[in-house]
Amino acid sequence: MKKLLLSASVLFFMFSCQNEEAGIPESQTQVAVNASARLCASNDVLKENLKNNPELAAKMQQIEAFTSDALTNGRIVNGKIEIPVVFNVLYRTTAENVSLALLQTQIDVLNKDFNALNSDFNTANNPYSSIKANVEISFVLDQVIRKSTTKTSWGTNDAMKKAASGGLAATSPTTKLNYWVCTIGGGILGYAQFPGGSSATDGVAIDSKYTGVTSSSSASYPYNLGRTATHEVGHWMNLRHIWGDANCGSDLVSDTPTMDSPNGGVPAVGLRSTCSGTPLEMYMNYMDYTDDRGMYMFSNGQKARMSAIFLAGGSRASFR
Repeated sequence: MKKLLLSASVLFFMFSCQNEEAGIPESQTQVAVNASARLCASNDVLKENLKNNPELAAKMQQIEAFTSDALTNGRIVNGKIEIPVVFNVLYRTTAENVSLALLQTQIDVLNKDFNALNSDFNTANNPYSSIKANVEISFVLDQVIRKSTTKTSWGTNDAMKKAASGGLAATSPTTKLNYWVCTIGGGILGYAQFPGGSSATDGVAIDSKYTGVTSSSSASYPYNLGRTATHEVGHWMNLRHIWGDANCGSDLVSDTPTMDSPNGGVPAVGLRSTCSGTPLEMYMNYMDYTDDRGMYMFSNGQKARMSAIFLAGGSRASFR
């Protein structure tokens, strides 16, 4: 089991000693794209934001301290949390102008995955079935805002979130989850802003091809079941990638195993990490890089970490 928190100095090192690619417009970014690999840019965007905003590291350390205190003292969110979702759809083609029906399937997936109602939640032979969690957070479609554009892709520098760059500004970001639907480019499926960042850019951005549920024969397969959003909303609720974005790194959660790297596809049952103790990998976790059909759980530790940000005094307490 991993330590719950890293020291402040290690956190700062983890945030600051990274490459600086994420904030570069997509057309200038060199990305090694593997068609079979899930690409989430959340950590890259975080690294770029930390480079550009020296105060952000300290703010995120305060969030970690608050989270640690909440977990240590057993504080929990009282009552059901329901999060309104605003879809900001930026489209050039008919396919990019995602239908209301498809957007509703995305809301449905989020509600199932965060409430242990997904049909694969009780998948047999899950070595971590004893700690799989019902997060008990719900989502409701609040509004859909559409805007036609001539841009072919938006990159990961938050351009889609700014009217000045042709995008759509966030709507009530302190009380609503803004979800930008657009073509990101560079093989990126989506990215999220972690707690602590600017409210003007808060939310998730997910490529239109990976929004909602489509058929297994669609161009979005194997990311066709809406779980890119589950993964990115997990980041928005302060979850890290399960391998800690480093070889045998830490995701700051106590009950997830130490993993050497992300997994792709649908790994075989019994896959073990090469890290110390060779623990069984939690490849079925939403915060890994497996195919949509291969991820189906959060852990209890991840639930506690997400719940902490909604407590009074937490970074997303305004959503209660």
